[in-house]
Amino acid sequence: MTNSIPKIPVSVLIPAKNEELNLPACLESVAVADEVFIVDSQSEDRSLEIAAQYGAKVVQFHFNGRWPKKKNWSLENLPFRNDWVLIVDCDERITPESWLEIAEVIKNPQFQGYYINRKVFFLGKWIRFGGKYPDWNLRLFQHKLGRYENLNTEDIPNTGDNEVHEHVILQGKVGYLKEDMLHIDFRDIYQWLARHNRYSNWEARVYYNILTGKDESGTIGANLFGDAVQRKRFLKKIWVRLPFKPLLRFILFYFIRLGFLDGRAGYIYGRLLSQYEYQIGVKLYELQKFGGKLNVVTTTSDVTSKTPMTETTVELSQ
Repeated sequence: MTNSIPKIPVSVLIPAKNEELNLPACLESVAVADEVFIVDSQSEDRSLEIAAQYGAKVVQFHFNGRWPKKKNWSLENLPFRNDWVLIVDCDERITPESWLEIAEVIKNPQFQGYYINRKVFFLGKWIRFGGKYPDWNLRLFQHKLGRYENLNTEDIPNTGDNEVHEHVILQGKVGYLKEDMLHIDFRDIYQWLARHNRYSNWEARVYYNILTGKDESGTIGANLFGDAVQRKRFLKKIWVRLPFKPLLRFILFYFIRLGFLDGRAGYIYGRLLSQYEYQIGVKLYELQKFGGKLNVVTTTSDVTSKTPMTETTVELSQ
């Protein structure tokens, strides 16, 4: 613990649910922050006990199924006592070197937020290639000036109560930190697959919105000449229209972006990303077939057109 070290005037926000395996290392890595909030979704494991051991403040979030999700709700409602907030997921670690840099940059009035680069570890190995690094995320900012974008995905079920890959829109100037944070999930592949099953619901809706020309107001926007995140969003608009995306994603990750240099972990990661892309494609087809809904309705006439029925509609469980 670091009780004797002066605290850095930053409020840390950690969204959580059943994260007993990841929380100890995460909380240890943010112990120098002036305050730490864990916004919990009724965890059923030892998460709350671990939070108490590290002196973190726990706030329960009850999702209404629509908007806002957890991070935006927290930014709107938590009583932060610092101007600066750092958002950290349970499977992320802030290094001592990063904290030294953060302590200095928050004194600079020129910037109101900072992107942090992230190193993703998978099967115990840093996935350095395949396009996974650099991985910029706007996580450190003055909380009054930043909110997560709304990509109009809230009507899709089974995506969870937390923002997936939405980005922060900041009213101010943004800089880039030199030091990286670490993404290390102590849970197993089962949890990776379960998480990406939820993410693919969200991604399918994002693809659907792009293909149907959904209004982009309230988002960071797509701009080939913008920052790294806006360029990625621009390229996604092209990507969603390409055929054979599962195969292309593996080729792009493993060969073109040199994922093979990460050894067996890189190969497995590339195969899983290809499978993930296939899941997105199937769910996108479902959205297109059923008018923008997942798993919703079929008429009885479609199923039993030759048999008279008094019921006219059967609603499938979601």
